[in-house]
Amino acid sequence: MAFIVIIVINIVIGIAQELKAKKLVDELSVLNRPKAKVLRDDQLFVVEMEDIVKDDVMVLESGHQICNDGIVLDGMAEVNESLLTGESDAVLKTTGSELYSGSFVVSGKCYAKVTHVGNENYAVKLTEEAKKAKQISSELLGSMKRVTRFTSFLIVPLGILLFLEAIILRHVLPAGAVISSAAALLGMLPKGLVLLIAVSLATGVIRLAKMKILVQNIYSLETLAHVDVLCLDKTGTITDGRMKVREVLSLTDRPNQKLSSLIQSYLAASDDNNATFQALQEHFGKNPVYHPVYKIPFSSLRKWGSVSFESGTVLVGAAEKLIKNLPESVEQQIAQGYRAVAIGFYNGVWQNDKELPDGIEPLCAVILADHIRKNAAKTLEYFRKEGVDVKIISGDHVKTVSMIARKTGLKSWENAVDLSAFGEDADYDSLCQKYTVFARVTPKQKQLLVQAMKRGGHQVAMTGDGVNDLLALREADCSIAIAEGSDASRQISQIVLLDSDFANLPQVVLEGRKVIHNVTRTAGVFFIKTIYSLLLSCFCLLLNMPFPFIPIQITLVDAFIEAYPSFLTIFESDTRRIRGSFLRTALENAAPFALTITAGIIFISLTVPFDTRQRQTVMYLLLILVSMLSVIKSCIPFTKLRAFICVTMVLGAFGALWVLPRLFEVSALTAAMGSYLLAAFVVLAFLLVLLFQIKRSIEKRRTQDSVKKR
Repeated sequence: MAFIVIIVINIVIGIAQELKAKKLVDELSVLNRPKAKVLRDDQLFVVEMEDIVKDDVMVLESGHQICNDGIVLDGMAEVNESLLTGESDAVLKTTGSELYSGSFVVSGKCYAKVTHVGNENYAVKLTEEAKKAKQISSELLGSMKRVTRFTSFLIVPLGILLFLEAIILRHVLPAGAVISSAAALLGMLPKGLVLLIAVSLATGVIRLAKMKILVQNIYSLETLAHVDVLCLDKTGTITDGRMKVREVLSLTDRPNQKLSSLIQSYLAASDDNNATFQALQEHFGKNPVYHPVYKIPFSSLRKWGSVSFESGTVLVGAAEKLIKNLPESVEQQIAQGYRAVAIGFYNGVWQNDKELPDGIEPLCAVILADHIRKNAAKTLEYFRKEGVDVKIISGDHVKTVSMIARKTGLKSWENAVDLSAFGEDADYDSLCQKYTVFARVTPKQKQLLVQAMKRGGHQVAMTGDGVNDLLALREADCSIAIAEGSDASRQISQIVLLDSDFANLPQVVLEGRKVIHNVTRTAGVFFIKTIYSLLLSCFCLLLNMPFPFIPIQITLVDAFIEAYPSFLTIFESDTRRIRGSFLRTALENAAPFALTITAGIIFISLTVPFDTRQRQTVMYLLLILVSMLSVIKSCIPFTKLRAFICVTMVLGAFGALWVLPRLFEVSALTAAMGSYLLAAFVVLAFLLVLLFQIKRSIEKRRTQDSVKKR
């Protein structure tokens, strides 16, 4: 009970760190929270989601999240319901159509009357069901579950056998049997390690929150640190998404005034509001010269949209979609990395949103320039040096995307492919291995690419900012959204860059590495006790011997050798590239020390010519010395903090034994005991060195085999 204070301190530290992290995350979540536009008394208001009431009229535009069930009153919009139904195809919603919360507006604009709020919403009911089966993807947590499951499986039978053996075979009183059995079982569970992981992750979240990076899933820190493939959307991620019209190339003999009237009428009637249309509106302006009779919203899946007037239909879309043979002047602009949007005219009203009409007259090609983010090249170079394969996935023309990739310094930028020539049945596994830049990619194809990379054994991260990225973001191991993007992308992503600074992404990786390295290093110390407790329990059962330690002695090791050094060094900065799995590395680091302790205790228990109390004292001191060696080794190279920890660990543990020998049931050290302890320690030190040499040989052979396979 004396060390309950240390346990309480550990718990308080863990709670304080998690509360601090939660406070910061809550503050950032307010910035990230989507808002809704509603019409009340013919006035437009921007309100919080929870302030929406039944019968409110929501104004929904491209990129908006539908937060409440409703019915369309006016307008036309395409809605992505994949998060609800699993189907990626956009669903056209017109007057009278039902809208479901949890879906997103892909294109168009509509007014919808709210029919359900709160727990009545369709998405809320689905969420409650999903929460029951939702699993956290975490190697750290998964490894701890495996260790706990394995040790828990052994604890019950070993505890019963140790207890019965003590009572039946050695005729020990029940109280003594309980104490002896409990000491063996206490050491099997790596107590405090789960708390250590939680504190470490919470600390990483706090540091990132101060940099305006919102971590919506705490375990995504760990996931991103393991990522070896990073998929980037071009527009809004590598570029800032603020497009500007660079040049307008006329492709018709129509008078400029007539051409401007058609374009201005289209922009006045269109409900599309993405970066491309914002640039067009800024350049051409909006003027409803002609009255619209039918509209087809622009879709990233179709790559075009249209507005029909009484005199004909104006179409806007990707240049190669509307123009069969691109003029050389347009090709030259695309080859330089600029985006080309074509505007065409069809003599008639067009209402088929599945295919384009024949006989489209090209009116002009609008050349758009997209500004590359300031630190994009530096960020891509960082990931290249860290062994992360960067791939760019975009809906733009293949030449435009490849040139942007070249300007940002992406290696293999010339390995580009136009996916518009491939269907969903394409061999995406081979495409992912062969190409670096993917152009003219549909939302569904983005998802299929991410799935193919994961099938290849890769940990995949995906960044995006629009509704066309939703399927891929949801599929990725780690999803990252840009705050300037759509409500939809921010809500489903695990990490949100609130200042939209792509250059901050490496910092998230570094924080994840700190967590994994620190936890892996300290876990090696925790697992030493787990291994030798299991081995010694089996040894004691076979030879009908009592477990050599008592619970209070194990508690001293827990406090001064495990908990104290671990919680003080968990905040250190170790950003090396992660190699190997957490559990395997931690167990391999612990094994030499655990085997050395086991061998020493077995040898002493069978050969030392001392009485029981003296023999147990020698074994306990040997246990402490070897355990301290493991902490000292994990602290190399030494810093001021690490040196302080090692010194105070030694002074604290041996000071407690010196002040309270009766509590820990240790005998005074005689000259004979001291000599034997020193000799045993030297022999075990040589054994430890030998075991580490064997470990290094195994690691070297494993590395050579890995290189041969690659």
